[in-house]
Amino acid sequence: MDLMNRTVSRLALAAGLVFGAAATHAATPAELATKAGCAVCHQPAAKGLGPSYQEIAKKYKGQAGAPATMAERVRKGSVGVFGKVPMTPTPPARISDADLKTVIDWILKTP
Repeated sequence: MDLMNRTVSRLALAAGLVFGAAATHAATPAELATKAGCAVCHQPAAKGLGPSYQEIAKKYKGQAGAPATMAERVRKGSVGVFGKVPMTPTPPARISDADLKTVIDWILKTP
């Protein structure tokens, strides 16, 4: 009986590790952007309602203050930066500051 209890305990521990790992999956920057609603207007390479991530990266390439500028435009919204269609503000309730930084860093590394 003791052997059976140890086997069941080990199986439970293994299952917990497997399912626990799945539950703690760190979202990719693309997943964070999609969850925040960015993908409604922005696509990786193709222009949609808004510019593609590639266009955004190209515009801000080499600009030291680009991450802060982009974060401010995301939070407050903007118009006229990439055309006439306004970008609505994205509040912290939709994407945290830390996740926004992750997404912006990812966009700026887009080839």
